[in-house]
This record gives sequence, structure tokens and C-alpha cells, in this order.
Amino acid sequence: MNSSSSSSTTQVQTPSFGPTEINWDKLDKTKFYVVGAGLFTGVTVALYPVSVVKTRLQVATKDSVEKNAFSVIRGLLRTEGIPGLYRGFGTVITGAVPTRIIFLTALETTKVASFKMIEPFKLSEATKAAIANGIAGMTSSLLAQAVFVPIDVVSQKLMVQGYSGHAKYNGGLDVARKILKTDGVRGLYRGFGLSVMTYAPSSAVWWATYGSSQRVIWRLLGPDTEEKEPVFGPWTVVLVQASGGIAAGAMASCITTPLDTIKTRLQVMGHDKRETARQVVKKLIVDDGWKGLYRGLGPRFFSMSAWGTSMITAYEYLKRVCAKED
Repeated sequence: MNSSSSSSTTQVQTPSFGPTEINWDKLDKTKFYVVGAGLFTGVTVALYPVSVVKTRLQVATKDSVEKNAFSVIRGLLRTEGIPGLYRGFGTVITGAVPTRIIFLTALETTKVASFKMIEPFKLSEATKAAIANGIAGMTSSLLAQAVFVPIDVVSQKLMVQGYSGHAKYNGGLDVARKILKTDGVRGLYRGFGLSVMTYAPSSAVWWATYGSSQRVIWRLLGPDTEEKEPVFGPWTVVLVQASGGIAAGAMASCITTPLDTIKTRLQVMGHDKRETARQVVKKLIVDDGWKGLYRGLGPRFFSMSAWGTSMITAYEYLKRVCAKED
């Protein structure tokens, strides 16, 4: 879940964030949430299978037959067809709307406040963008985890059901019911600490990299583009934003994959196989050495880059569509 900035800058009292930025106070909020729900649902449909493949690779044991992304995809298609690539999708979509409303609202409002806070410091545009976007990304992620973690726990159990010894379920409600029966509400927040440790820094790194890389690219494309409306066409703007999304995905995935792997394994294990984070790490290292902590790095890198680039492009388009007319 990621996003940042777009379209023409208007001279207003709130800080301007760059040549393609639309500030929070310039958005039609009702239209923003309604159109955004449909737009991001479409992106989720397109990219969801990547999350399923990544999760299965992260929980695979050393005896698993499926050792790479292609074998996981082949196995799912052979046994379940296309629906196999969408295990847990209904659960994710149900929780996606409230999670994104919390995330995007916190992101935009915190970004405005952060830019104002650091404005007195004589920093470059790229540095200010990195700091403000990083603070906004971390804050919005922390707030969204309260809704997202239970959805994540349930959906990941559905993604790996029947795989490598994992239990089978009759849908998301069945998963939630069994978790509540064995572990109570606490079970729905299994791995919450690691989720916060994974997604908050990941979101901070993603947004910081995205915000600063855009400024650097604009500077390379021509003088004064950090402060003025660029003379480039809309496709150039999209390409700059997409490039920032790819750079952000690469940076965030490399830094946070070990934590994501540990979190995933903790969340999908049955109540009879409880392990601590330390035990999970030890087992991964025994099985595969230190590279075990980077299981699913390829799909995670692709996932974060594809999700990030698609989401940010959709998000920037959404902001242009929902901008209030002057």
C-alpha cells in the first residue's frame, strides 16, 4: 500500500511538495475515497497472486517440492486453477477499504505537517521530501496496522492452507473462528510486533525513497523543475513517478525481507507449533544459512516494485481526478 504526489502545483499557504504535487487541502475528500476504493481494488485484483506466491515461498520447508516462484505457480494452477492464485482474496478486500482510508488520510495529513515542521531548516528539496515522506509513511503504517494485522493473519493462513503441512479451512470466517477459539483475540494479532517492525520501517523507507528519488529525477531532467511546473508532458510525469516507485520498492524489499519472512512464518503456524521469533530465525539459518532469511526476496522485490509502482501511478491519477477546481 503506497502512494505520494501529483499534478500541477498551486501557490497556497500549505507547503508545496514538488512540480507534480496536489496538496491535501486541494482534494475533494468524498470523491477521493469513493473513486480510490474502486481504483485500488482493481490494482489488488491484478497483483494479488504475487502475494500468494511470496507467502508460500516464505513458509516452505527444506523438504518442500516447490522451491521457486514458477514451481509454486505451476502447482497452484495444476491443482486449483486460477482460483488457487487468489486464496484469501475475499478477506483482503474486506479489510482493504478501511485500512486504506486510515493509511491515506494519515499519510497526507502527516506529510503536510512534516513539511511545515522541517521548513525552517535549510535542506535540499530531496532531503526535505525524504524526511517528510518517511515520517508520513511510518506514521500511517503504524495506524493502519490495527486493522491490517488480523486481515493479514487470516489471509495468509488461507494462502498456505494444505501446503507444506498447513491446515485447511472453509474460508476466512472459519480461520477467524478457529483462531479465536484456540488463542482468543490475541491470536488475530499474532506477529503484531513484527508487523509493526516490518511495515512501519518498510513504509518509511518506501516513501522516503519515493519522495526523494522524484526530486532527483526532476533535477536531472531540467533546471528549476523542483519549484516550477514542468514543461514535460503527462507521460513524462507518469514515468518519473513509476521510476520512483521502482526505486522505492527495491530499497524497501532489500531492507525488510528478513523481518517479513519471520513475521509470515509466525502468523501461519498452527497453535500446536508455537515458536518464538528467535526459534524461527534459528530454524531458517539451520535449513538454508543466512540466505534463509531472504526467502521469497525475488517475489517480494517484484511484489513491492509492482505494487508500489502500480499503486503510486493509480494514486497520483486519483489525486488529479479528485482535485478541486479553483
